[in-house]
Amino acid sequence: MQKKSSNQLWKVLGTSFGVAVTLGGTVGTGILRKPGPIAELLHNPSLIIGLWILVAIYALLGVSCVLELSLSIPKAGAWYGYAERAFGRYVGFIVGLSSWLGTVTALGFGSYTCSEYLAILFPSLQDYVLYCAILILLLLWFFHQMGVVLAGKSQEWLSGIKALALIGFIIICFAHGDGGTWHSSPAAPSGLPLWSGILTALLSIFYAFDGWHTAAYFTEENKDPLKSMPKSMFIGVIVVAVIYILINIGILNTLSWAELSQSKLAAADAMQNILGAQTGRWVTTFLMLSILGILNTQVMFAPRVIYSMSRDGLFFAGAGKVNAQGSPTVATHMTVGLACLFLVSSQSISDRLSDIATFFFVASYLAGFASLLRLRKTEPNLNRPYRVWAYPYLPLLLVMISSLFLAGTLLQNTSSIPFVICFFAISYLVYRFGLTKRV
Repeated sequence: MQKKSSNQLWKVLGTSFGVAVTLGGTVGTGILRKPGPIAELLHNPSLIIGLWILVAIYALLGVSCVLELSLSIPKAGAWYGYAERAFGRYVGFIVGLSSWLGTVTALGFGSYTCSEYLAILFPSLQDYVLYCAILILLLLWFFHQMGVVLAGKSQEWLSGIKALALIGFIIICFAHGDGGTWHSSPAAPSGLPLWSGILTALLSIFYAFDGWHTAAYFTEENKDPLKSMPKSMFIGVIVVAVIYILINIGILNTLSWAELSQSKLAAADAMQNILGAQTGRWVTTFLMLSILGILNTQVMFAPRVIYSMSRDGLFFAGAGKVNAQGSPTVATHMTVGLACLFLVSSQSISDRLSDIATFFFVASYLAGFASLLRLRKTEPNLNRPYRVWAYPYLPLLLVMISSLFLAGTLLQNTSSIPFVICFFAISYLVYRFGLTKRV
């Protein structure tokens, strides 16, 4: 096992971790919750499956872009490193800070949701949901102080358990479903309601796929990135896409349109329809473990962003410290600490942060694809072990699609626009007067 010298990340991760972190960082409650609202919007099972396939293709094409960037700039932090190299320190600072804050916000919400499911399993905890959420984060923080090797293995186990559970769910739905929505559903809307429904559904599916790029955060820690990164990222995204599409087909095969369109947790309702109400406890347990897998991934990759920023003089110097077990320890303290702070803040503040985080997640994709185009022009001689398919048409297409998603996000959350503007203004002041003199 090759280790770096003092205060550097270890090169100990491989292909199995890359697949696991893609699965763990992508598959969450979205795929279990979204089929109901999407069915209510569109009515048409074939159209629904078509949209899931469409976004899966977007993610698969996105992998080709990210691979060129990650293998030519093998740096922790993914989107931050690409934007900083392509557009300079200020843009890099914006992308890195927004990427980190967005993940920290998601970490807080995820831990709270996980504790809500815990309280369903153990009703005596109902009055202590907030404390349980903080405890979950603290336990993950403690675990990740033990090092990157143990954290990587835990991600492989959690993702493996999640994949097996989802495969079991798919088999049950295919074996016992009676046709459900495929046999009978009302006529699909037409005109403006149809296009509005498609846009809303695409945004929901897009968010369910968020995380397809997660392996890129760990390129610097990969033992042999040129060999394992393409395999792990493509395999990971294909596995996620196949699972998502088969889950949707299974749910549509099990629930009638009347049941599905009113369902807030379609997967649980499908299982109860087949196996009875007693399955609710098992579904709740799976949901809790599924969220825990995502939280484990987020506690791993979010600190890598500010660790990398710190090395470049764009964050607090202490965030660049690596402990004796290969983990960016101070960056992990800051990530978990801020997530806990978000948890204890008022609900209105937390909701607003969540809306802004959604905007910046989409903006990070846009910055990444634009960085690829920019670097091809500014650094034509940069060593590129992997080159994107169909350059420049593919990255240009993804820039256009990501721009449309970004516009759709703003249209859905127009009240967040002033807060986004405030973020840019405050971040510029911090950069201009606090960071420009750091090397």
